[in-house]
Amino acid sequence: MNENEPPGSVTEPAGDDLLLYAAFHGIAGRSHAMLSVFRKIQAYGPTDAAVIITGETGSGKELVARAIHEESARSRGPFVAVNCTAISEELLESELFGHERGSFTGALRSHKGRFERADGGTLFLDEIGDMPVRTQAKLLRVLEEKQIERVGAERPIRVNVRIVAATNVPLEREVASGRFRADLYHRLSVLRIHVPPLRERGRDLELLSDMFLAEFREKYGRKVSRLSPAALELLYRYAWPGNVRELRNVLERVFIETHAGLIGARAFEEWVNERQNLVPGEWNVADLESRRASQSPIIVNSGGIPLLAAPGDLPNAGPITKNIFAEAFLASGGNITAAARKLGVHKATLYRLMKREGITRESLSASR
Repeated sequence: MNENEPPGSVTEPAGDDLLLYAAFHGIAGRSHAMLSVFRKIQAYGPTDAAVIITGETGSGKELVARAIHEESARSRGPFVAVNCTAISEELLESELFGHERGSFTGALRSHKGRFERADGGTLFLDEIGDMPVRTQAKLLRVLEEKQIERVGAERPIRVNVRIVAATNVPLEREVASGRFRADLYHRLSVLRIHVPPLRERGRDLELLSDMFLAEFREKYGRKVSRLSPAALELLYRYAWPGNVRELRNVLERVFIETHAGLIGARAFEEWVNERQNLVPGEWNVADLESRRASQSPIIVNSGGIPLLAAPGDLPNAGPITKNIFAEAFLASGGNITAAARKLGVHKATLYRLMKREGITRESLSASR
């Protein structure tokens, strides 16, 4: 079973598994990749160990953190979240640990930090890989001593908090570069959960689409029912660098713009054109090229950025076979890069196909 296969290729869980996991703590998913996540949540939730959640931007890491909290004995306590990127370095320490009145310019009153607010519950530290090194040192001390000191305070305050952290950057790489403390890394990464990107979740895309459309029907009081098969196929061809968050935003947009009962592929034309013309920054899709040649192709530009073809103008509807590759190779004058462009895939995909099938340039050229 391959999680990247198009609709109809994923073996779905049956019976109790399907009923239990189709909507688990508000997280929709029934692919094997997400079943693994759900089972880890069930196993890790009742413990009090720290958890690191990894995954790309928009993949649902905070939802997983909340599910861990809800599965724990702390579920009646508070769940407090803080984004380590959204707060400046100067204010982050005060936001986490609190401050006393008059401790710095502008401190007109005492302030209870996130640790105190999360006492008896769970503190979720999002984007922890971006936490300043100085704050990391203070966080490590809090984890070791189980007490905090407000900025400007003279006595410590004991806290009982479980830490769940998330990152979209490899912490191991940050440790190696000196941007993240190794001792804090080992404190936090007792348990790990990886949230797979949407492009690796098989038919979850269809499940999520149905869920979002139901939400929009209630929100806007409209009767748009579903996506057409062509529209769904179009969505399956996209790499979704923004993951579930991007899917929701796109569907809300076309839902608002569509006044028929069915959303067809043409409803996405404007969005398709925007994706083709946009030159984005880092979209966290470095592993896009790792797709095997046997999987449905994703259209990428020369920089490896995932793009869409116009509706009705998609490349191969099926997998790239040896014969299809040979035809593209010969039509491109023996140029692998040109053949990849013709097929709508990255050249690395074709090199993997050649290696797997034992194809050489010489054998292809000889078949002219």
